[in-house]
Amino acid sequence: MTEATNPEPEALAKTFEPAAIEAKWYAHWEANGLFRPERPDAAPFTIVNPPPNVTGSLHIGHALDNTLQDVVIRYERLRGKDALWVVGTDHAGIATQMVVERQMDAVQDKRTNYSREAFIEKVWEWKRTSGGTITGQLRRLGCSMDWSREQFTMDPHFTKAVVKVFVDLYNQGLIYRDKRLVNWDPKLKTAISDLEVETREVKGHMWHFKYPLAGGETYTYVERDAEGAVVFEEERDYISIATTRPETMLGDGAVAVHPDDARYAPIVGKLCEIPVGPKEHRRLIPIITDEYPDPDFGSGAVKITGAHDENDFGVAQRNGIPMYRLMDETATMRTDGAPYAEAAERAKAIAAGEQVSASDIDHLNLVPDAYRGLDRYEARKRVVAEIDADGLMIKVEDKIIMQPFGDRGGVVIEPMLTDQWYVNAGELAKAPMDAVRSGAIEIVPKTWEKTFFNWMENIQPWCVSRQLWWGHRIPAWYGPTRNFASGGTGPQEIIVAENEAAALELAETIYPAGTTIGIVGYGDHATIPDAYLKRDEDVLDTWFSSALWPFATLGWPEDSPLPPAGGVGGGPEAGAASGQPTPTPPASGRGSHSLLAKHYPNDLLISGFDILFFWDARMMMMGRAMTGQNPWKRLYLHGLVRAADGQKMSKSKGNVVDPLLLIDQYGADALRFFMCAMESQGRDLKMDERRVEGYRNFATKLWNAARFCMANGITGSTSVAAPAATSAVNRWIIGEVVETVAALESAMADLRFDAAANAIYHFVWDQFCDWYIELIKGSFDDETRAVAGWVLDQILVMLHPFMPFVTEELWHALGERSAELIVAEWPAPQAGIDPAAKAEVEWLIALVSNLRGAKNELGIAPGARLAAYLPEPSAATQAVIEGNPAVIERLARLSAIHFAPAPAGAAMQIGAGDANLIVPLEGVIDIAAEKARLEKALAASQKEAKSLEGRLSNPAFAEKAKPEAVEKARADHAHHSAEALRLAAALERLG
Repeated sequence: MTEATNPEPEALAKTFEPAAIEAKWYAHWEANGLFRPERPDAAPFTIVNPPPNVTGSLHIGHALDNTLQDVVIRYERLRGKDALWVVGTDHAGIATQMVVERQMDAVQDKRTNYSREAFIEKVWEWKRTSGGTITGQLRRLGCSMDWSREQFTMDPHFTKAVVKVFVDLYNQGLIYRDKRLVNWDPKLKTAISDLEVETREVKGHMWHFKYPLAGGETYTYVERDAEGAVVFEEERDYISIATTRPETMLGDGAVAVHPDDARYAPIVGKLCEIPVGPKEHRRLIPIITDEYPDPDFGSGAVKITGAHDENDFGVAQRNGIPMYRLMDETATMRTDGAPYAEAAERAKAIAAGEQVSASDIDHLNLVPDAYRGLDRYEARKRVVAEIDADGLMIKVEDKIIMQPFGDRGGVVIEPMLTDQWYVNAGELAKAPMDAVRSGAIEIVPKTWEKTFFNWMENIQPWCVSRQLWWGHRIPAWYGPTRNFASGGTGPQEIIVAENEAAALELAETIYPAGTTIGIVGYGDHATIPDAYLKRDEDVLDTWFSSALWPFATLGWPEDSPLPPAGGVGGGPEAGAASGQPTPTPPASGRGSHSLLAKHYPNDLLISGFDILFFWDARMMMMGRAMTGQNPWKRLYLHGLVRAADGQKMSKSKGNVVDPLLLIDQYGADALRFFMCAMESQGRDLKMDERRVEGYRNFATKLWNAARFCMANGITGSTSVAAPAATSAVNRWIIGEVVETVAALESAMADLRFDAAANAIYHFVWDQFCDWYIELIKGSFDDETRAVAGWVLDQILVMLHPFMPFVTEELWHALGERSAELIVAEWPAPQAGIDPAAKAEVEWLIALVSNLRGAKNELGIAPGARLAAYLPEPSAATQAVIEGNPAVIERLARLSAIHFAPAPAGAAMQIGAGDANLIVPLEGVIDIAAEKARLEKALAASQKEAKSLEGRLSNPAFAEKAKPEAVEKARADHAHHSAEALRLAAALERLG
């Protein structure tokens, strides 16, 4: 622990102003290394921050996610743990390259004007000057991260880990290259994952076309009802096909029908003609059976275009149907290859049984010459027009279709058959599923387990290659077939290695002795090699590298010292593989060789449920595959932050909330407390600025309570244990601290952030500020000052994880300290709950509360002094009354409590514990007038509540009304129902 810099008590300003306090204390904590104090012998507690994109800015979801993490890490730090919160940013391949390219576009420049290396240097330069925005914003939120070891996914040590993982998995057969259908983003010119695709409802069309049967053949088409009776019958020379994407018809390889669909049984195995393109070259394709077509959807017949549709791809694979790619990387109809007439003839030969490779099929361009070079949507118009002109269009329907869009590029995704690198995710998913089933990894809340298993059990191969320049370049090199020197033919060789030297060593084991091999762009090549290896141009999916975050950030695979801030400088000259910054020596006493052993596996991951599959599941897979251990013991999934009306926030709706503006207005402490108080397991959080303001008021109330205490000679305590206490009120408040500590610890153990916030909130506001301070006013003896100072200290420690800034400020204002609050000791009262003191104080609180409430209900002035009667008090009650006359007179405004029968006349009854006090009202209020007022108000509230109940019980209202209208009706009904109960109770008091 370090000594505090302000040992003398300071007078608190009259008004709580968070901005200056936040700036002062965050800088102090970070400068003094208090986010990771030296605790070599302490038990570890480790969490890793989901690395935000280096291009990012703090949004409200970040605010929630990081607040919850900070609450946990501050809590564990206060409990004496070696608490490590790993922080860093993700290189964000697509997003970062887009940002830099947009900047280049703004000055009429473009990426293709540069070599790959020169462009990457431009990206590094952008990172050095503009890539730290979000890290500064996380500081404003109060995140106590270990900035001394800030990470970046393109740091040298991280890149080394990424390359090793790729090579190891490749050597184990778990990474491979394959030609499969991917989601292709024509704007970004790269493959993207299913998780990066947004599906939207758009207005489209469904075209119905005739595919003529070969040779003019006909068949009897029959439709039957459920009982088998014929409802429609005609002779047809075609099969009807429906499609929303006519331009892809050019690549059809077959028409599929369900094997049980009797309508098409006569023509299964026959050929039909694709009704587009030059008539003399139109292709014939087979009619096949497959389980995929739904006989009840459309015509029941489906055209199979395996190169441009995910479902068709599966059908084509199962049935050996050729898959013809029609578009290039910009989703423009292909212009390469032989003329259409030649390509069409080759396709006919393939359909007739000619054996060809997948590569040969991919090189075949079946786009008619007239369509080559057209945008896909222009090609669609021309295909439809051509078919219509031939009289082969049956009809066209307006239809709402589900259209896939890239979440970054914003354009319609084109399913595309391409060569990519894949991870065998199905194999890697087995160990994580076992871990969750066995409880080795606990998912909180447990309800997310079903979603987790559903995805993992049906997981598809993970495409990890991206057609970008910025990122971890795939460590694979391509060379000629191994017997090229003797004129041999065959597939090219793929060499996967950690670097160029290793690749050349592997090449020596592949090619015949005496063959010299070089690498393009590597080495001086004094003599010209017999052949060259060329490195793969692609980079790895960003999620591939971030999946290593829990262990690569701790030094894996070497478990060696790491640079304290490796991601903040550097450039391409520092790392041949990807242009990473040069590592710097580790900070003294930090980053020892035991870091990985001590802090991996991590203890907890806190994450939004929306990245469960993007990131969390992949960390499980990589952690088990590369270390043999689970990455963490618990996974907490929180919900989304929604707008006040429950809608998802979006810029287009104009309902996005900027957390930094909320911090400017209310302070970071208020926003943090709001996030915790509203975070309920399994539910989304609704933004409510009024509640943020309310928690700012909560901080102000504590501030004012501390000022009051200081004004009355109360200072901070020097003891973790509770002081000795004799008075009931002091014994009671010590017991309340004990209960609150237990409630907080239980809530934190269960990751019930809302329950934890609620426990400390009500203790501070209700027990301490509203009651304890009121009860001790006028009696500030040494015992009371000692107890009050100790209780205030416990409040500051318990509240610190939620509201770090105001608590640290008050901690130092209350007196000389040996250490900052951030590294103080968690409460250990070493005291119990005194039942007698608890009963006595709770009796006083009940008397005062109930009497104040009754006065309010009956319109009696709060300060009016009344008398009360209690004919036969119990011994305990009498002792409380006789022992606290000043408190009863001051707070309850009772001039006396007589142990005698009340005089005749109107009166109200006040309950407190086992006592029922009678308070005469004659001469205090006009009883008749008050009854009349209450009866009128009661009738109005009952009428309104009944009306609202009728509206809410009407199913039509709940179904047709706007959600916000239904919510308001429910709130109004609850209000009027409660008001009716209150008014009825007031009438009952009057008898």
